[in-house]
Amino acid sequence: MHNLATKPVLDTQAPGTDAYTGSEFLESIQDGREIYIYGERVKNVTQHPAFRNSARMVARWYDRFHEKKNEIGVLTDTGSGKLTHPFFFGSKTTEDLVRSRDAIADLQKVSYGWMGRSPDYKASFLGTLGANSAFYGDYAGNARNWYARTQERLDYWNHAIVNPPIDRDRPIEEVRDVFMHVDKETDKGVVVSGAKVVATGSALTHYNFIAHYGIPIKDKSFALIFTAPMDSPGIKLIARSSYEFNAAATGSPFDYPLSSRLDENDSILVFDKVLVPWENIFIYGDVDKINQFFPASGFVPRFTLHGLTRLSVKLDFIAGLFSMAVEATGSKDFRGVQAGVGEVIAWR
Repeated sequence: MHNLATKPVLDTQAPGTDAYTGSEFLESIQDGREIYIYGERVKNVTQHPAFRNSARMVARWYDRFHEKKNEIGVLTDTGSGKLTHPFFFGSKTTEDLVRSRDAIADLQKVSYGWMGRSPDYKASFLGTLGANSAFYGDYAGNARNWYARTQERLDYWNHAIVNPPIDRDRPIEEVRDVFMHVDKETDKGVVVSGAKVVATGSALTHYNFIAHYGIPIKDKSFALIFTAPMDSPGIKLIARSSYEFNAAATGSPFDYPLSSRLDENDSILVFDKVLVPWENIFIYGDVDKINQFFPASGFVPRFTLHGLTRLSVKLDFIAGLFSMAVEATGSKDFRGVQAGVGEVIAWR
């Protein structure tokens, strides 16, 4: 199965994919999610002037995957016979990683490398859930199920892993009124309250990924890694000022071509007695595991691969922009300018 899954599919009769199209993505996030900006609740994130252009850039990412799926797609290892993005697939060989890198780079071309939290960013984590499911102990089955699910749909995940920066002189356990923790257990799952930051791009995602980054946890009620849909009752998102909105108010996309389209809004994510089903939990109550997550999960080296690949695409853009700028100013033939342009191209 592995050899079959990692071979690129070039046949004109190639299998289909269950990944969202751009229009399906836009429809999928019109789900009543509770987002606030400038003191008001957002009625429709795909139409609000603080988010609509960014939402359409994500939709373009999904549409490009459909356009290129026969070139960059691989078969899932779920047995569905459908195509997926290779980075959502658990890499097992150098060839797998190269294919993932090339797919990331290709899809970044819709934003010239400026979309830091594209849908395949969180595949850095999701792609580990199959091969490294044993890390999650009693919740290994949940890891495998989410690995299979996200391969099929290419769900868009964000993460919020940092506690709000208050009372830094106090242990985590003494800031229970603010930091995310379990209120109680039920037959259906755990009830969670508290806040996390900085939930970059979360207004447009399908799922929140909650984990812990920082000083070690000692109390098991704070030892929690899970996912929750953005429209879960009790989840609130408080967004910062929008660069996209400001660009529209003070100019146009012509004046602000990047910030008007690619503002991955940072937010405070608040859980107010949110029920998290048992099947959405990856770690609960295991203090040692929660503190080992970053070095042991496999997420860090994979998100580094994603980031460096994206930045290489961005550097292509910057090198091209640099070249056009010196031509526009009439300085392209100066020796010093040529040396500077050559140095930037050499970095790439």
